[in-house]
Amino acid sequence: MRKTQILKSCFTLLFWNKAKLLFTFLILLPLVLSSCKEKNYASVPDEPKELTTTQEQKVKRGKYLVTTIGCADCHSPKKFGEKGPEEIKGLELSGYPQGEELPVISRDALEKGWMLMNGDLTAAVGPWGVSFAANITSDETGIGSWSEEQFKTALRKGKFKGMENARDLLPPMPWFNFALMTDEDLEAMYAYLQSTKPVNNVVPPPIPPGKMVMK
Repeated sequence: MRKTQILKSCFTLLFWNKAKLLFTFLILLPLVLSSCKEKNYASVPDEPKELTTTQEQKVKRGKYLVTTIGCADCHSPKKFGEKGPEEIKGLELSGYPQGEELPVISRDALEKGWMLMNGDLTAAVGPWGVSFAANITSDETGIGSWSEEQFKTALRKGKFKGMENARDLLPPMPWFNFALMTDEDLEAMYAYLQSTKPVNNVVPPPIPPGKMVMK
């Protein structure tokens, strides 16, 4: 008899516990469904949005690249200062100075395999003849009239003025290194160079080997 009463009590307790759980579930279910319904899942993007770069940021990045890569080493006229060759203020990145006379080219040095550069590194002499560093300022005599695509073609394919059918760029221009740069970096460099002070300077055309004046 006592055993029967104990079993009865257990079943009663189990029943009431289940009833409480079911009651709690039924109370909470509408709240959960309402919460889900109120959330606007369509407004949550599948992927994080890409950060947009401002023109100012692009120019700043371009200046950093042009400076650290060393474009001025060849493209800026220089004077000799306390620490060696220094860029001439106001002529930065304007290329070989128009009308400047080349130093005497040594035939003996070239025949012995030397390649030569003038004092400010804006002209180079070698088996290709004489090449002159281009004006890459924003002036019309520089790259002021170039499109972004022309700039990319010049640095990716080594083409003069960024034209597909133009001649190849001459040494020592290391365009094959710049060809490995990302679109973003080339676009930043272009943006910076287009923001530079325009310097009117028509750089002379290259001199082929057969027309070099040597002594």
